[in-house]
Amino acid sequence: MYVCNCNGIREREVRAAIEAGATRPAEVFRACDSQAQCARCVCDMRKMIGEHGEAMRFAAE
Repeated sequence: MYVCNCNGIREREVRAAIEAGATRPAEVFRACDSQAQCARCVCDMRKMIGEHGEAMRFAAE
């Protein structure tokens, strides 16, 4: 599934960037060698980053 239609960034690419340490959408764009255009995807990226953080907190317990 595409998260960012403007840049053709797929969900698996966003998740890979997050796994590699991206904590903000800007870092996801940088990891995917692109930049925000319309920014509709930023909310989805923030949600994915938050979900990853929650999963990591639960895993650490």
